[in-house]
Amino acid sequence: MKPSVVSALCLGLLGATAAQAADTGSQAFSMSRVQQTAGQYGRYIGSNVRGMDPLGSLGGNVGYKNTGTGNVGAFNSGTGNVGAFNGNDNTSPTSGNHNIGAFNGNGNTGEYDGNANVGAFNGNFNGGSFNGNGNAGAFNGNFNGRGNR
Repeated sequence: MKPSVVSALCLGLLGATAAQAADTGSQAFSMSRVQQTAGQYGRYIGSNVRGMDPLGSLGGNVGYKNTGTGNVGAFNSGTGNVGAFNGNDNTSPTSGNHNIGAFNGNGNTGEYDGNANVGAFNGNFNGGSFNGNGNAGAFNGNFNGRGNR
C-alpha cells in the first residue's frame, strides 16, 4: 500500500476516534441532569414523608432526633432530608433542605444554600446565597461565598 494511502487512513481513524471521545466526554461530565434528578428525589421523598405524617406529634419526621418537617434518619433538621446530620445549623430556613445522604447542607449563613445534594459532605459552610446546591457525590459545594457582605 502506498505511504500516502496509509497516512490518510491513519488520519481518518484518529479523527473519528477524537470525535467519539469528545462526544463521550461531554456526556460524562455533564452533571446538570444528575443535579436536577437529585433535587427531584429529595423533594419527592420529603413530600411523601410529610404526606404520610407517620409521627404527627414530631412534624412528620421518622428516625432519631430529627427536627423540622419530613426528615428521615437521624439528626436531620430543615425539610425533606434523608440520612444523617443533614440541614443543621443554618441561619435561613431556605438552606439545608431536600438532601439525601450524610453531612449535607449544614452550617450555611446565606439563603438558598446547601439544598438538594446527594452523597456526603456536600453544600456545607456557605456564606453567600445560592451556593452548594445540586451536588452528587462527596465533598462538593463547600465553603463558598465566605465573607460576602
